[in-house]
Amino acid sequence: MAKRILVLSAAVGAGHMRAAQAVELALKELDPKAEIRNVDVLTLTNAAFRRVYSKTYMDLAHSAPHLVGYLYELFDKPSKKEHPFGERMKKLVQEVNFSKLIALMQENWDLLVNTHFLPAEICSDLRKKGKLSTPQFIVTTDFETHRMWVHTPCEQYFTATEEGAAYLASMGVPKGIINTTGIPIHPLFSRPKDRAECLKRQGLVGDRALVVQMAGGFGVGPIRQIYEGLLECATPLELVVVAGKNEKAKKDLEKVKVPARHRAKVLGFTDQMDELMQVADLVVSKPGGLTTSELLARGAAMAIVNPIPGQESRNSDFLLENGAAIKINSLATLSYKVGALLADPVRLAQMKANAKRLGRPQAAFDVAAKALAWES
Repeated sequence: MAKRILVLSAAVGAGHMRAAQAVELALKELDPKAEIRNVDVLTLTNAAFRRVYSKTYMDLAHSAPHLVGYLYELFDKPSKKEHPFGERMKKLVQEVNFSKLIALMQENWDLLVNTHFLPAEICSDLRKKGKLSTPQFIVTTDFETHRMWVHTPCEQYFTATEEGAAYLASMGVPKGIINTTGIPIHPLFSRPKDRAECLKRQGLVGDRALVVQMAGGFGVGPIRQIYEGLLECATPLELVVVAGKNEKAKKDLEKVKVPARHRAKVLGFTDQMDELMQVADLVVSKPGGLTTSELLARGAAMAIVNPIPGQESRNSDFLLENGAAIKINSLATLSYKVGALLADPVRLAQMKANAKRLGRPQAAFDVAAKALAWES
């Protein structure tokens, strides 16, 4: 009988949803007969809760990043035993906001796969109360693992790195149920592509250092300042800037005069990031877990800008420790640091080799294979 698997995530930033999509696509590719449903759990709650839950983090990350870092560290500490009042409040929140999600979970699924800790926690609570018996997998989406991901009972954990696995074990998770797979990324990134063909399709030449500047799907951050800093590099560049859905930023960038030694192309939102990363020597970006995993799979070095304190700063540490990135602490030194790297082809080649070594392009398939083989 065909497997019925429910993939759950939450649209708090794009990474968790992209990981869920990657697992969904891998499941369907490995077993076309399987019934797979991929759901953003915030679509099953009320509008007020959805807005608060999804917007609060992003607003804080923009306006008070150091507070985000403080809270990240605070919630990573061992928690005291749950107070009865806290349990009552949690039950009330679930009843008011998650009745549709709970009903969905209680349908006849063979397995729940969670790429966000919110549905994982709800699943765990339901199972402890005897209201759910479906097994669950928890798939983390950054290079270090946080305590908020640990929810029991859970049949299998999937983490990005051996360090993340060691941290889960330190929190009492049995080593036998921890899998070090990498972070699930779109199956496109698991398929080799010819660089020359990608250059041709993207309208690029590839006769000099090729740098891709990313601003996320929504085109946020100091995009123009980074762009102008890159244009100050003495080393000739072929530069591609992806402004995402921020049409205003795209039009603003198109007005910037490009020095004769460089060649530049400004894009809006694109679904061709796998090919742009394939041809890139260097990607300038924030170090989100999914973006980082994608560029490692394609073997591009990274220049880290504006990491959010907490998970992104830890992602930065991972890249720097493994020689796959440089970090721009101040945009005032962006042109110097990028220029110095690109002027040293031996160092750049080593960083790209390190990135390729770290890449786990099969992560989504590793999770999917385990899910399809799982027997309760």
